[in-house]
Amino acid sequence: MAFEPLKGYRVIDVTQVLAGPFCSYQLGLLGAEVIKIEPPEGGDWARLGGLDPELENLGMATSFLTQNAGKQSIAIDLKNPSGLELLKRLVKTADIFIENFRPGTASRLGLGAEEIMSLKPDIVYASLSAFGQDGPMGQRPAYDHVIQAVSGIMMLTGDPKTLPNKVGSPYIDYSAGQNAAMAVLAALIERDKTGQGQRVDVAMLDSALLLMASHLTQATTTGKAPEAAGNNAFSGSAASGVFDTADGKLALAANNERQAQRLADAIGQPDLLQNPLYRTPSARRANSVAFKEFLATAFLSDTASNWELRLADANVPAAKILSFNETLGLPQIEYREILSEHNIEGSKRKTKTPTLGFKVNGDRPRAKSPPPLLGRDTEKLLKELGLTAEEISALKQAKVVA
Repeated sequence: MAFEPLKGYRVIDVTQVLAGPFCSYQLGLLGAEVIKIEPPEGGDWARLGGLDPELENLGMATSFLTQNAGKQSIAIDLKNPSGLELLKRLVKTADIFIENFRPGTASRLGLGAEEIMSLKPDIVYASLSAFGQDGPMGQRPAYDHVIQAVSGIMMLTGDPKTLPNKVGSPYIDYSAGQNAAMAVLAALIERDKTGQGQRVDVAMLDSALLLMASHLTQATTTGKAPEAAGNNAFSGSAASGVFDTADGKLALAANNERQAQRLADAIGQPDLLQNPLYRTPSARRANSVAFKEFLATAFLSDTASNWELRLADANVPAAKILSFNETLGLPQIEYREILSEHNIEGSKRKTKTPTLGFKVNGDRPRAKSPPPLLGRDTEKLLKELGLTAEEISALKQAKVVA
């Protein structure tokens, strides 16, 4: 039986780009009905751009495909009073409303929390923004790149000699989306217990800082700010880092004493840790340059793949550094079913999109329909509201809907 704990709940999603749509995508994977509201001209900004002109021309760029499978799309001009009225009628049928306008914009459009909760008092109203709905920075706009800068992560990433360095993926967007989904689930449970509507406020900056939780605690407890550590493990172990091998690079993280001894055994030097210079973690840290040089010489004797297998057999955490395409080719990825395949509407091609980050009862929830073309479900949803074919046609002629 499919795992659909949110089946029967309806989500109105007026978000665009990554974080907000990723939130509603998580809810949809859990069984919720997600209605994506898009402007008639162009739709979600994420429909454009990317590396594939054919998909961009369809309005189905990969940045859109990533987090919109399973959703319905209705194209409504929310700046038109008639379009706004249609959305409000949809709101009355919903359990959850998600927006990611800059703070204050939703209220100016007539879609603020007070307005929406007056229409549906028991709704869960969720807002995603760069810095949150309040505070001295609340009104500022930002994208993932900007939040990476202000959060401090760019000064902690990579080699200290090359700072600042951006993290390659827009991971703050996706973290904020996941945090928002968790917050909505918690608010929904509370709503169902009390019958009271709930207000959720998720900030990208908050999410970025939570991704650095250990650094936060260190800095606020000791007063010592973390510093970029390059490719060394967070543990600070001298038996960590990235090493050249005979044919590639190997990432190593032998963090505790048992792992350090197993590492010494695996490289054929079982007495290595008897050397006073390397006998304790603090001694190895004090002499880390010499210790790492010793490891570096040993690793050049074989390939990265062979070292990975040998160290795995010895219960030492290590892996060959892979390109992204090499990672996608790992049998483990297919076995875990982290990706779900869909047809691309308007094309003969297919896409693979991420599912949830967990399995339930041995299965992984997945979207039941492909990412929608712009306005695919407009007529169906308007008919559900009781509009006639003639009324829908008139709204299309007036470009209120598409």
